Amino acid sequence: MTVIQTRRSGGRAARLAARSEPTPAADRPVWPGLSGGLYTPLSEAEVTRIHHAALQALEEIGLSGAPPSGVEILTGAGAVQGEDGRIRFPRALVEDMLAMANRSVTLTGRAAEHDLDLSGTRVHYGTAGAAVHVVDVENDIYRESTLADLHAAARLTDALDNLHFLQRPMVARDVTDNLEMDLNTIYACASGTLKHIGTSFTEPGFVPHALEMLHMIAGSEAAWRERPFVSNSNCFVVPPMKFATESCEVMEACIRGGMPVLLLSAGQAGATAPAALAGAIVQAVAECLAGVVYVNAMAPGHPAIFGTWPFVSDLRTGAMSGGSGEQALLTAGCAQMHRFYGLPGGAAAGIADSKRPDMQAGWEQMCSNVMAGLAGLNMVYEAAGMHASLLGFCLESLVLGDDLLGQAQRCVRGIEVTEDALSLEAMRETCLGGPGHYLGSGQTLSRMESDYVYPVLGDRSSPKEWQERGKPDLLKGASARKTAILDGPNRAAFGAALDKEIRERFAIHLPRASV
Repeated sequence: MTVIQTRRSGGRAARLAARSEPTPAADRPVWPGLSGGLYTPLSEAEVTRIHHAALQALEEIGLSGAPPSGVEILTGAGAVQGEDGRIRFPRALVEDMLAMANRSVTLTGRAAEHDLDLSGTRVHYGTAGAAVHVVDVENDIYRESTLADLHAAARLTDALDNLHFLQRPMVARDVTDNLEMDLNTIYACASGTLKHIGTSFTEPGFVPHALEMLHMIAGSEAAWRERPFVSNSNCFVVPPMKFATESCEVMEACIRGGMPVLLLSAGQAGATAPAALAGAIVQAVAECLAGVVYVNAMAPGHPAIFGTWPFVSDLRTGAMSGGSGEQALLTAGCAQMHRFYGLPGGAAAGIADSKRPDMQAGWEQMCSNVMAGLAGLNMVYEAAGMHASLLGFCLESLVLGDDLLGQAQRCVRGIEVTEDALSLEAMRETCLGGPGHYLGSGQTLSRMESDYVYPVLGDRSSPKEWQERGKPDLLKGASARKTAILDGPNRAAFGAALDKEIRERFAIHLPRASV
């Protein structure tokens, strides 16, 4: 019997030659702002029912706890404060404020190449959270997070293509003064990445100090207001249906300072939000609609993100379960509500309940990240690095998340059906007198970089090759890549003159040599 062998060496050589050159940005398989929205866990009728239920909750239940300034702003716009002190929102008021809300928000980076267009169903992945521990994979322990850890997370995020923004993922536990912690958080993040940054403030009185630092970094107050590269992540409500008094005052100060705000409602289903998933969405939507009224009554059209972040409880124990399928559904459902209102929206995904970067973490992070992207969520927060239901942050997991999010974005991009993609000409050339395979064909070579995402650390070798290469370990590879990035140049580092000016004005705890 004659055995016909297919020559693969030519095709492999051609593929290797094609991959030896960097892929131009315009030809890459994934990029920030891919349009999602094909996944819809809610029907149109269900979206409408949730909307009307949220309006009913605002009109009949309302929110308590508004600061005096907030009461003045809201009642001045047409909200009603009852004898019980709660602020109630007539439907017409909510609809009027929705009409004037900003629907074309762009979150800017320190570098324009990292600007994030939040229109439509454009999807962006990034970090977030307030973890108090770092997952130390080398020693297999949880330890308190530090300012140096936060700066390292910023440096890594800046270098990882599939992470599009940095919202502060952990708390600098080694900076004990709250004002200094807030200012050092900005310093550590802004000196580590040119991408957009999100942060929070402990007290409203701290915001002017932060703005002063940001004006210095931007070059002037005017330059800052033109391109505000830091936004305020603001938990303006304490679910259920209560304003967070001091956070509202922080929000007001940020708005006056020209800083975009994330209106963040983070109820936990079965604890501080209804256990029914639809009910959890209703409450989050109602609370964020109250925020839309608040912001636009104060400053019409101010850039704000509709941050419905309902979390999930394991109802057997009451513990948070951010890595669950229910969490993925909640986040996707919230993305649909953002699309219904036409507002820039954000929610949480990518949370792992697992304590380490292991298989459990992988399935938990991938499930919600893919569903969030397919649902068209503009800002996917906590997409990488988060473990132990937001209590721990892992730098190695952040690096691994770059591979994971590359695959998630490829799912979001979907399948393009064009004349060339239908491949009839390629089939004709291959099958009619051609080599009988597509290895090394013109179409294969042209699409190998533009259509396919290749993991940096993920291993696709055969068992034989894997053994010959010393059985490379995924986590060790992540640690090595982390070290290589952190040992390399820092393009976001402040110039010596600016850094000296900042350090003379503020108590910066991060050593200059560490930046």
